[in-house]
Formats: sequence, structure tokens, C-alpha cells
Amino acid sequence: MSFDAYQVHGADRPGRFLITCDHASNAVPPMIADGDLGLPEREMQRHIAYDVGAAELTRRLAERLDSPAILSTFSRLVIDPNRGEDDPTLLMQLYDGTVIPGNRHMDAAERERRLDLCYRPYHDAVEQLAARRDDTVYVAVHSFTPRLNGRAMRPWQVGVLYGYDARLGRALIDRLREEPDLFVGENEPYSGELKGDSVDRHALRHGRPNALIEVRHDLIETEADQHAWADRLAPILEDALRRIQL
Repeated sequence: MSFDAYQVHGADRPGRFLITCDHASNAVPPMIADGDLGLPEREMQRHIAYDVGAAELTRRLAERLDSPAILSTFSRLVIDPNRGEDDPTLLMQLYDGTVIPGNRHMDAAERERRLDLCYRPYHDAVEQLAARRDDTVYVAVHSFTPRLNGRAMRPWQVGVLYGYDARLGRALIDRLREEPDLFVGENEPYSGELKGDSVDRHALRHGRPNALIEVRHDLIETEADQHAWADRLAPILEDALRRIQL
């Protein structure tokens, strides 16, 4: 049984952006635990399994930027493509208070199988797309839950994460903060410094301008809202890139 670990949209579009979505899907491939990690459907619909609303936001944003997009087709609970291969959270056994039964007795052979089936093909495809131009701008799209269990509400509507190459990230934050109705997080709700993550792997190590955009997922639950956010973000991204003259 074959499995495609990613979907590419607009591979031949000429724009210099590459829009990625590491956590686009909550699907469990049928050859992994018979397609069932042992969680009820309500848990697989939560943010622990994927980034709610991020997939269509990514597709629409790439279309507006006339640039390609690549999306994963497997749940982050199967294996997290936004972690390095040596990261202890690559295969989560407990996430936001939920035990993942299908991951409780993970051995080295199963870890390697998931790397080969899902993780490595996805990253190989991302790198191939990123290398299609010498001036690729790498933009990762994610969404975040308004509140983790037992934690305070997260007030930001959108956050921008960046690592040691902050050129585009800071310009994007500045531009977003010119929007009077937005509360923008800088390296919120997470830090942009995560060794081995997708931005590190495909942008920082290659000197590619980059930013990771996090939209609070209650704002992008419907297709209409996903499109509205994409339509809003596209010219803002283009403007931020112009400002840093890259």
C-alpha cells in the first residue's frame, strides 16, 4: 500500500515565496496502527492532532502570492515534521493532557518506519521546492489553540516567530502592528528558536529569508475566515519583504 506524505499546490507558480504547512492534516495513514492511534474522534479534531484551519489558509495564501505550497498529509501525532529527528517530542505520548495510546509502546523500529514513511519524504519534497529558486522566501503557516488545558487564555490573534535570522520576521511584525485591530505576538505563543524544526532545516541553514506565522485557530475555523485571513496576509507579506529590500 502506497502513501503520499505531502501535497503540493502550484508547483509551477513563479513567485519566490514557498508556503508550507507542517501540521495540515489529522489523518493517520492506514499502515500506521491500522489507521487508529486509539483516540476518540473528538480528540483527533483538536489542535493536538493538527493545526485547525491552517491547511486552507496555506493553499489560499500561496495562490494569492502566486507561489507554491506544500502541506503534510499525516497527523503530528503520527510523527511531528516540525521537530528534528533527535527531538524528544518527535513522537508524542502525552499532549495537552491527552495520552496517545498508539504511541505508548513505541520502539526504535516503529520510529524508523514512521520517519521513512512520513517525515523524510515530506522534508525531501520541501527542500526540493525551496531549492527551485536561489531567492526563495520561506513562510511556514501554523495555527494555535486559544487556550491550553489549565493555562491562561492566549490574547494574540496572530503571532510571528523567528530565529537568529530575524530580517523578515521583524519586518512582518512591524507591518502587522500597523493594523489597528490586531494584537500581534512576537515569538508568541512559542519561541522561534527550535533547533531542527522546519524553518531551521529549510531556511536558516540556507540563509533564506523566513517567518513562521501562527494564527489563533478560533479565527480561521471556517473556509470564509481562512480565505479572509489569507487575502489579508498576502499583501502584508509582500509589503514586509519590500521593506527589507531582499
